[in-house]
Amino acid sequence: MPIKTFQLGRRIYKILSSFKASVLEPLTWSPKCSPNFPLKMTTEQENNDVDIFVPPSTVNGMKILDKKQFSKTVYVPHIIASIDNLPKVLKVVKKYLLKVPNCTPVESIDGTSQKKILLDPTKFKNCLEASEREKLENVGIKEDDVKMCSINLTYDNWTAESILKAVLPADQEGVASWSIIGHIIHVNLREHLHDYKHLIGEVLLDKNKVLSVVNKVNSIDSKFRTFQIELLAGKEDWLTQVKENHCTYHFDFSKVYWNPRLCGEHERIVKDLQAGDVLYDVFAGVGPFSIPAAKKHCRVLANDLNPESFNWLKHNVKVNKVTDAVTVFNKDGGEFIREDIKTDLLKRWAASDFKNIHITMNLPAMAVEFIKNFKCLFSIEEKTSNFVSPIVHVYCFIKNAEDSSKAAKDLVEVELGTELGDNLKRVFLVRTVSNNKDMMRVSFTLPETILFGTQSEDGEPTAKKACLRDDVETSQS
Repeated sequence: MPIKTFQLGRRIYKILSSFKASVLEPLTWSPKCSPNFPLKMTTEQENNDVDIFVPPSTVNGMKILDKKQFSKTVYVPHIIASIDNLPKVLKVVKKYLLKVPNCTPVESIDGTSQKKILLDPTKFKNCLEASEREKLENVGIKEDDVKMCSINLTYDNWTAESILKAVLPADQEGVASWSIIGHIIHVNLREHLHDYKHLIGEVLLDKNKVLSVVNKVNSIDSKFRTFQIELLAGKEDWLTQVKENHCTYHFDFSKVYWNPRLCGEHERIVKDLQAGDVLYDVFAGVGPFSIPAAKKHCRVLANDLNPESFNWLKHNVKVNKVTDAVTVFNKDGGEFIREDIKTDLLKRWAASDFKNIHITMNLPAMAVEFIKNFKCLFSIEEKTSNFVSPIVHVYCFIKNAEDSSKAAKDLVEVELGTELGDNLKRVFLVRTVSNNKDMMRVSFTLPETILFGTQSEDGEPTAKKACLRDDVETSQS
C-alpha cells in the first residue's frame, strides 16, 4: 500500500493513503522551538492547509445539488485531556480551537473520562510559544497528548458562502450577498447564474433559518417600488414580519417595497428627531421612518401612493401602538405636499406646538422631481412670527459621477431653481447600489424664497417666476 509522508515539527508522519486510520503519530514540540522557528512542511502539506476547509474541487460547475459530493476527509491536530484539566487546557489553546459549522471542537472519548480537543491546523502549524508549552505541561499535557486525527466533513459543515464559491464559475461574479426579510431571502442573480439558480436557492434555504428564497426578475417599478419575483426554493409565502429599530412591520413582500439595507439610514434620520418634532413622510412605504418617529413622540403625517403599502402602513401603526401620533394618507406625493403638508404647516405655525419640522422623501428614482411642489406653497401673507422652515431629506440615485455628493446637490438645486448655499445641511452617501451607482441623501432647509416667493431685484417674486415657468412647461408637455 502506498505511503505519503510529510514533516510536522521534527517528526515524520506516515499516513496511509486510504485514510482509514483515525489517529496518527503524536506531534512533537522541542524546548528549542519558538514562534520564530516555524514547522517544516512539504509542499503537499502546505497546499493542504490552504484548501483544507473548502469543499472538494469536484463540485465546481454542479447545477443540481448533490449533497454527497461535498464530503471530504481532513486531518487536524488534537489534544487528549482529562475532564478535570479541560478548563485549564481550553484556556491555553482557545485561539487554536477548530471552528467549523456543526462540528464541536471538544469531543468525548467513549468509555473514558477524557476529552478530545480538536485544533485548527492552519493556526496550529507553528510551534507553541514557550509560555503556552509551560502552561500545558503544568496541567499534565505532554508531547504524547498532542496527535493528529482524521475528521470527515460533509455538506452540513460548509457555509453557504463556501459552497457557492466552490460550485459557481470562478471567472465570473458569484452571489456576493443577499437580503433576509423575515422568513424570505431575496437575491438578485445575474444572467450568467440562471443555470444555477435552483441550486443557489436550495443552498441558501438549507443554510439559513428561512422558509423561502426568491429572485428579482425585473427592475423596480418606479411608481410603487415593487418588482416581480420568482421562487427559487421553499414555500410561496410572501406575508412576512420584520423587526427593525425596535419596531415590528408586517407586509406582503411581493406587493410593497422593503430593503433591509436601509435599516441604518432609517435609524440615522430617526436619531436626529426629538420629542415634539413634526415629520412629514412623503413616500412612507410601510412605515420605517414614520413609526419609530412616532415612538419618539413626534407628530407624523405619513403618505404612500401604493394601496398595499398604505394598508400595511395602517396595520403597522396599530401593531406598534402609535395610532394617536400618526395620520396616514394614500395619495400622490405632490398632492400630499400641496394639500396636507401645507394645511398642517399653517396649523403648526399658528399654534407653535412643535420643535422642528422634518420632511422625508425616500423615492430615490424620482423623489427630487417632487421638490417643485414646495415652490410658492404659501403666500407671503401666510407667514407668521412662529415660522420655522422645514428640513427636507430627499433621496436620489447618482450614476457615473466623479463626485456623487456634488452631483446630488446639483440635482436638487436644478429642481429648486436656486443654489442652496447656507441652507445645505448635509449630503450623505447612503449606500453604493452597484458599480457607478450611489444612493444619496441631500438634507437641506427649505429656502423661504421657495416657500413664499420673496422679491427679487426686478421686483418679481423669485419663486413665483419659477412656479410660472413650471406651469408653462407642464401645460406644454
